[in-house]
Amino acid sequence: MIISQFPMKTCSYALLAALLLSGASVSLAADTPPFQRDGQPDPNYEVPDELNLAYALSFALDNNYAIRQAQERIREQEGVILEVRSAQIPKVSASGDFSGNDKEVSSAMPAQNRDWGVGVQATQVVYAGGGVQASVRGSSLIRDAAALELQAVINEQLLLVRTRFYSVLLAQQRISVQEENVKLLEEQMKDARNRFEAGATSNFEVLRAEVALANGRPALITARNALRVAIMELRQVLGFTNSSGSNANKVPEFVGSLEATAKPEYELISAMALARSQRPELQRLGKLESAGEQQVVVSRAGARPQVAAFGRYDWVRGGPSSGWNDRRDGWTAGLQAQWDIFDGRATAGRVVQAKSRLLQTKLAVEEASLAIDIEVRRAHSALTEAWELVEASGKVVEQANEALRLANVRYGAGTATQLDVLTSQVALTDARLNQLVAGFNYNVALAAMRKALGEADPLL
Repeated sequence: MIISQFPMKTCSYALLAALLLSGASVSLAADTPPFQRDGQPDPNYEVPDELNLAYALSFALDNNYAIRQAQERIREQEGVILEVRSAQIPKVSASGDFSGNDKEVSSAMPAQNRDWGVGVQATQVVYAGGGVQASVRGSSLIRDAAALELQAVINEQLLLVRTRFYSVLLAQQRISVQEENVKLLEEQMKDARNRFEAGATSNFEVLRAEVALANGRPALITARNALRVAIMELRQVLGFTNSSGSNANKVPEFVGSLEATAKPEYELISAMALARSQRPELQRLGKLESAGEQQVVVSRAGARPQVAAFGRYDWVRGGPSSGWNDRRDGWTAGLQAQWDIFDGRATAGRVVQAKSRLLQTKLAVEEASLAIDIEVRRAHSALTEAWELVEASGKVVEQANEALRLANVRYGAGTATQLDVLTSQVALTDARLNQLVAGFNYNVALAAMRKALGEADPLL
């Protein structure tokens, strides 16, 4: 088994695709374990005690089903290349025959009832109207297109891994916020009861605190279920299938942050130009367009002569005896040529089809270019919005914390009601949740922007 461990930021997509195709296990860091055995995903991997984003990305590179299928499409195309190149290599075949008959119907003199012959022949295509070379070039271009498809699939699936991982972090932190909210509501309910027992407030304040606590618990239950769902969805995109033993219920500790650290700097026009030059989807269609041009040449070759050289050596029965020692042998060499002068316009039909497929590919290139422009615009807009929400939500949390502090102080001094405190608590909870969602949206939008530009994941 080949194991590759290196700083992934220095890894080009071409190298990454080559490593994946070779069956290597790609690890993102020296302390990240490989997940393959003999070039295939190891079915005995265990749920780790701790899972960070780098670990998840590394695992997905080895086990994600979409990535593995894209690898197999490259291998399939390599088989096509071998098949097409066979036309450039001499063919060697052996043949033999043996027959027996009644001497009364023998045509040989004297009459014989046994006949045999053995021959070996080699054939080499000399000229095929340029079709063989064009087929080889075309199949190589399609193989390159499959490698670019692998790059596109890696981009897409690693973005999905990041999104699902961030969803788990968001669900975890939502639970923390809701747990803290429930804890504060419980403390407020106890305080209301103590005040009621001391005769400082009415039973209405107790009931209101109990209702607020009851209303806070469903959100916590929902947050916990959201975490379970997020973990299952992450497991799916990772390609984690081992559910035996402790793996069925074990949940790792997810390590990561949704913090938005810096304002992204992307200029829209430059980003669109960069995407057109980097996106593997466009490069793949460019390869397919070149392959389509070669296919036109292949189709036209059907109207040209086909010439092959051959050489043959034969051993045949040569005397009255049918034994091996009584034989004749010798060689034959020559050229074979065939030219379909008129084939009912079948070749013309194939040329029309090839030209039409080539035009369809060119139109697909233009369509994909437009779609990529729109994707970059949408990603840029989403990233701008996400950053603005991050800035706004951070200020709101500060204000909500201060508002709750003041409400508690005033409530303790008897100048504010319990409703003021509960309202401030709800506002703080909402502000914290909005801040979490803003951080989640920012990180997802940033990853989507990199994917729209065709950039490698920063951990690669």
